[in-house]
Amino acid sequence: MSVYNLFNLCIHRNTANNRYELWKLGITHVLNAAHGRRYSEGNSDFYGTSIIYHGVPASDVPEFDMSKYFYSASEFIHKALTTPRLLVHCVVGISRSATLVLAYLMIHHHLSLVEAIRTVQENRWISPNKGFLRQLLYLDEELCQTRQNQTRLETNQHKEEGKK
Repeated sequence: MSVYNLFNLCIHRNTANNRYELWKLGITHVLNAAHGRRYSEGNSDFYGTSIIYHGVPASDVPEFDMSKYFYSASEFIHKALTTPRLLVHCVVGISRSATLVLAYLMIHHHLSLVEAIRTVQENRWISPNKGFLRQLLYLDEELCQTRQNQTRLETNQHKEEGKK
């Protein structure tokens, strides 16, 4: 599944809690960005062995530190995209789940925050809260700095190899 197909499935929150509907849709992986919250009852026991589950117990408030879940959720999405269907959801589907998808695009597809937002908005409306956007900005800066350092290191290695 390509990263752009990730957004082709828009599911009502009640469907996320309906194992039979998910089975009919062919969902194989669920990332729940509202784990343990009202309207988001899923967990590994709930879905059983037919769906691989990853829960993020996030609150949709600007003070919540979503950044501590960016890498684990991104890895889950990355591994799940080798399968037919992945559902990333929260309660409303515009802030918590969108934030984790944006982080995934930034980490695994090297998109800037602006590019990631544009990519997602081509497929659905999102509205991460201001605290999540601030955390994504920090992630963007961190990833940009890491890439610049990597490029400098590679350039220096090539120069050293050329001197030999």
